[in-house]
Amino acid sequence: MGLSFDLLLLVLIIYLLTKISKMEHRIKAMSETINRLTDKVKLPEPAVNKELRQLIKEGKEIEAIRRARQEFGLSLVEGKQYIDQLKAK
Repeated sequence: MGLSFDLLLLVLIIYLLTKISKMEHRIKAMSETINRLTDKVKLPEPAVNKELRQLIKEGKEIEAIRRARQEFGLSLVEGKQYIDQLKAK
């Protein structure tokens, strides 16, 4: 009983990891499409960017990352990348 349960659990884990990987790939592709479209349409910059730039200017980069994550629902890595992009502009 224990071995068959372990095997079933392993198969389930592999299945879920495969599904997650496919979803991550699709999300990345959609994100790239959205970025290309927004570049062409030239949407106005989010209003919060002014606040984020001020935090960066004051040396409060961690607070800026926290605020970007709150505003946009980003992960920690995505928040850091967003702030880095603002600093580069």
